[in-house]
Amino acid sequence: MNGGLGLAVDGIAVHDVAGDVVLPATSLRAAPGEIVAITGPSGCGKSTLLRAILDALPDGLTRTAGTVSWRSEIVHSGRSARRWRRHTTGFLGQDPAGALNPAHPVHRLVAEGPGAPGLLAIRSALELLGLDAAELWRRRPHQLSGGQAQRVAFARAIAGEPGLLILDEPTSALDADTLGLVADLLAARRAHLPLAATIVVSHDRAFTDRVADRVIRLGGPEPAPGPPVSGSRGPKPGDVALSASRLVVGHPGGGPFLEGTSLDLRRGELTAVLGESGCGKTTLLRALAGLHPATSGALRLDGTHLPARLADRTPRQLRAVQLIAQNPADALNPAYRAGASVARAARVARGLSRAAARAQASELLTAVGLPGADRCFPRELSGGQRQRVAIARALAAGPEVLLADEITSALDEKAALGVLDVLDELRRNGLAVLLVTHDRDIAARADRTLRLPGTDHTPRRSENPIAL
Repeated sequence: MNGGLGLAVDGIAVHDVAGDVVLPATSLRAAPGEIVAITGPSGCGKSTLLRAILDALPDGLTRTAGTVSWRSEIVHSGRSARRWRRHTTGFLGQDPAGALNPAHPVHRLVAEGPGAPGLLAIRSALELLGLDAAELWRRRPHQLSGGQAQRVAFARAIAGEPGLLILDEPTSALDADTLGLVADLLAARRAHLPLAATIVVSHDRAFTDRVADRVIRLGGPEPAPGPPVSGSRGPKPGDVALSASRLVVGHPGGGPFLEGTSLDLRRGELTAVLGESGCGKTTLLRALAGLHPATSGALRLDGTHLPARLADRTPRQLRAVQLIAQNPADALNPAYRAGASVARAARVARGLSRAAARAQASELLTAVGLPGADRCFPRELSGGQRQRVAIARALAAGPEVLLADEITSALDEKAALGVLDVLDELRRNGLAVLLVTHDRDIAARADRTLRLPGTDHTPRRSENPIAL
């Protein structure tokens, strides 16, 4: 498994003051978008493992071996780990009520979470967990039930949309209905934060079967990953994310440009759009994005009607469908630095705080091969670098469907492959990609192809090299 963009724990071990082993050498991986469950008998070291990863062991315990890496960089103990916890990780412990400051109201408690979430994100996190934010906003912990306190602590862990979420028995004080909310929340987090990872400790087999991609069991000589678990975890790879039926898109001066075009974009799949210049490939993407509305036909997002006009779409629909234009020089505001452009997308689309959005922007720019480019204006970047900034900005919105118009045309081979590798990793977590390209090798990577113009505009499986 490629853990380069996720969490890698290698040979981590913990001893007590007497030198006795509390946690034997343990390794695990959590890839971007992955939910890893840890199970095992009481006392086997599950909670100790979580705290060792966070460099937050209680007095009397010491991490004596092993390393923790986040997105390919080692997290060193001490100040580095504290900074990482504060900005990158959300943690829910087994005693959430005990972790809440009794003097602080609910809204301030949630604001203490990673990334300094804003008021909108605080309210959203509480409501996602089934809490009445207005009613609880000014309550203190002693005015909450045990289940409410756990959900407030949970909201604090997720409100800033941390890159790594660590949950220690998150369902222990929850009823069956709220447990379902938590499962749905984790599925939504996966869809909205494709670069984030989640680790869950739980004794609830039904819950882990429902939410986890892999289960690691502690208690034997070494933890071993179990087989992939079954069960519903929200939308699955292969489900149709966006569909278009018999679209007709007209020229501004009248007459059809595209006529009767249909397609299904499936989660986890790359669909390549091929055809001669001027045949309508860019127009098709703009129609799906709502920028060049179809005059007839139907669009559906996750089976629900998607308005043809951008102005008529809901905030969730706007976030879910993102377009990367062919010319990034026109798409990037020349007055915004690269980091600000990407961060603004995260703030507008997902309601992140300024601090959380800046951190997300830095991570995404690194992921597309532009570490340290946060402070650069578009004029200071090459065409290929500007293209990668545009890609990072689209991903910052947390899309479910990515419409990409010749996004590798301005990149060298190494940069192009790097961007495609990032998209491949995100597709494994359910992102649907529609890619316009003239590149034979890139088209050969596609799961399906759509050729324009032609009599058959229905995507077909790419089983053989494509004849262009």
